[in-house]
Amino acid sequence: MPQSPESRALSAYYQRVEEGLLARGLLRQGGGGPDTPFSAEDLARNFIRIAFFDEFVVEGGRVIQREAPSRLKRWEGPVHMRVIFGPSIPLAQRRRDRAEIKAYAARLAALTGLPIRLVRSGGNFHVLFLNEDERRRAAPLIRSLMPGIDASTLASMLDMSRDTRCQVYAFTEGGGGWRYRAAIAIIRGEHPDLLRTACIHEEIAQGLGLANDSPRARPSIFNDDEEFGRLTTMDELMLKILYDKRLTPGMTAEEARPIVRRIAAELLGGSS
Repeated sequence: MPQSPESRALSAYYQRVEEGLLARGLLRQGGGGPDTPFSAEDLARNFIRIAFFDEFVVEGGRVIQREAPSRLKRWEGPVHMRVIFGPSIPLAQRRRDRAEIKAYAARLAALTGLPIRLVRSGGNFHVLFLNEDERRRAAPLIRSLMPGIDASTLASMLDMSRDTRCQVYAFTEGGGGWRYRAAIAIIRGEHPDLLRTACIHEEIAQGLGLANDSPRARPSIFNDDEEFGRLTTMDELMLKILYDKRLTPGMTAEEARPIVRRIAAELLGGSS
């Protein structure tokens, strides 16, 4: 299926965005380095800010970007990732993205201890690669993946602004639970390779429970400065903390803080 003029214009726009970020030394592909040292105290502080706050809230029937305190949320059972491509996504791009997600899922499984794998059908964590026109028409697909999805969440998926490059929604058990049961990530098909990789890394990790961003988190993809384009060493450690059995879903930041500090110190060899 050919791209529409609007989709082609977005492809050109995001290509310029990626080139501009690279020209400024951003979208770094490593996990950090000598210029990005961090202590156990930094790690614990960033984890609390990222895992115990939500980046978006529902207000007036709309999903808006505003930080709000929450409780620890994570998956407790297997994560079966299903990758769905819109008809316009080229075959070579599909192969690249599926291979990248398969490798990333294995990495995340090793970090979290969760069974995380790709599946061809079913699934509970859906990663959608859609061009502009496909996403705007995706309501039937999204409803089939998430029956009963509320209107405000569905609308925010269908009406992404140009500045929203990708997004993920993770859904907890009914009745105010804190354990995830499903997630949907939407990644623009118009992105060039490095922007798509950045979206894959950030949105899937956020869908596992690192839901917020922090301007103080460095080196991290959970920082809107876009310095890093792949999961970093700090991000790996935050995922290990998130899935440490000493923490439990539903904990408040106050309850978890002393435990988080202890785990962070252990992960960094007792540094503080």
